[in-house]
Amino acid sequence: MDFDLAPPTGVGPLRIGMTRHEADTALDSLRDLSVVSESDRPGQHVLRPSGLMISIHCMRDMLEAVELWRPSSRTDRVLFQGVDVFALPAREVVRRVGEFTSIEEDPDDDASFIAPDSLLGFWRPFAADDEPEEEQGHYFSSVLLARPGYYDTPAQAAERLQQSL
Repeated sequence: MDFDLAPPTGVGPLRIGMTRHEADTALDSLRDLSVVSESDRPGQHVLRPSGLMISIHCMRDMLEAVELWRPSSRTDRVLFQGVDVFALPAREVVRRVGEFTSIEEDPDDDASFIAPDSLLGFWRPFAADDEPEEEQGHYFSSVLLARPGYYDTPAQAAERLQQSL
């Protein structure tokens, strides 16, 4: 199954801004009922047979972010503008995503990247760009799609609030 990241809207049936109840129902719809994982946590995450984990993050009864974790098989793909974010080396993902939106190294973690205009965050535990056999560092481990302002510092949040008044 293909999961197309569509910031700031969402991914698949998960829509940023939906209520927690709606998000729980949408997350449940992504569960493969023929192979329910013991790792599934209703209202938190599902683990698909491919190994793809899909997590939801809600606050104030609203879906604020969806995080997808790298599958162990290719039966599920996570795409942004046609770029398979888990099948390609991390540096190649950064290059290709950069053709569509700005993307920058996370100032707090040089192995991770943020596309602030698209509200996407790409994470891996460490960088091993020249070592394909070191999968955890060569490929991204997760991608997070979030609501506008999700990455704001307190000062940025105050400024965003002031602008909306």
